[in-house]
Amino acid sequence: MEKSIEEKEEFDESEIEYTSYAGEHHLPLIMSLVDQELSEPYSIFTYRYFVYLWPQLCFLAFHKGRCIGTIVCKMGEHRQTYRGYIAMLVVIKPYRGRGIASELVTRSIKVMMESGCEEVTLEAEVDNKGALALYGRLGFIRAKRLHHYYLNGMDAFRLKLLFPLKPRLPQIASQDQTQQEQENFTA
Repeated sequence: MEKSIEEKEEFDESEIEYTSYAGEHHLPLIMSLVDQELSEPYSIFTYRYFVYLWPQLCFLAFHKGRCIGTIVCKMGEHRQTYRGYIAMLVVIKPYRGRGIASELVTRSIKVMMESGCEEVTLEAEVDNKGALALYGRLGFIRAKRLHHYYLNGMDAFRLKLLFPLKPRLPQIASQDQTQQEQENFTA
């Protein structure tokens, strides 16, 4: 008996496999998920733009060989800031609410941080309560409301995650260095 689309899939978290984008064979999986779950239509060129230039920022989630989630991102200079951007995030309905989206986002943010990004941004529809809650739990703030942002006329929130600044502390001289400097100064 097949499960309805709304019915939650039963699984153990250890059964979920996460993998980085590994080539053209992953592209149809990503496109299928995004096309069926997100409101915006994307061309093959849009997908290729992201996965070819930033394959390290694209992850897929599998359960028993079936692709159940994906995230597609990019990073680059933006107004004197090195910024990460989450373009697409999808987890199919039966697998939602089990931490898969959080894991996909966390993996991409980790790569962005390690690559020197200072912040991450994205847009989410104002009525997408699930996405807004997810990103809120991960520390994103609502930076701006974008009116009629999507092709369907829906408004979006621009969400932003700022990474903590790494303080540059002055080097503290060791006691031996200080003593040696004092001796050299008085000599």
